[in-house]
Amino acid sequence: MTELFEEFQLFRRILCVCPCCGNLVRVSDLRLKAKEPAIRTWLDDHEKKERELVERETRFEEGEERFRELAREKGRKAAEKVFHRAICPSLKVLNLDPFDVKPILHPVDFVVFKGMTKEESISDIILLTRQHDCPSLNPIRQQIKMAISKDRYDWQVARIDEQGKITLE
Repeated sequence: MTELFEEFQLFRRILCVCPCCGNLVRVSDLRLKAKEPAIRTWLDDHEKKERELVERETRFEEGEERFRELAREKGRKAAEKVFHRAICPSLKVLNLDPFDVKPILHPVDFVVFKGMTKEESISDIILLTRQHDCPSLNPIRQQIKMAISKDRYDWQVARIDEQGKITLE
């Protein structure tokens, strides 16, 4: 209530000239009445555009996550098409999700985490490789195969900090 009184007091300081009689009048003493609708000004147009912009921003924000998900799905489908065009025909036969396949290239060509992308859990981890003419590579791959078949492997987690220090868990 005190704010209204203070504002009223400010209006008492503002003086204006009556266009009809030329007398000085305080704004607080005016009793304004309009016979006709007020003429639209640039400020009215500006305020209308601001309100419309806020409404459009609100509608956009409401649908933003839906648009993002649609864009992600569209990108995944496009990437899958590119993958299937780029992959060698012998791998296409395996019918793998391209997002489950991760290239390593040496000594094994690919690691496949089957079910990683579209399932709730990984069902298999597959090492994919092709037979090469390289005499030093095939024995290494044979050793990897033997280690797996004899259960001579271990899962370890290594944390690497920003200074390059490695900590095994």
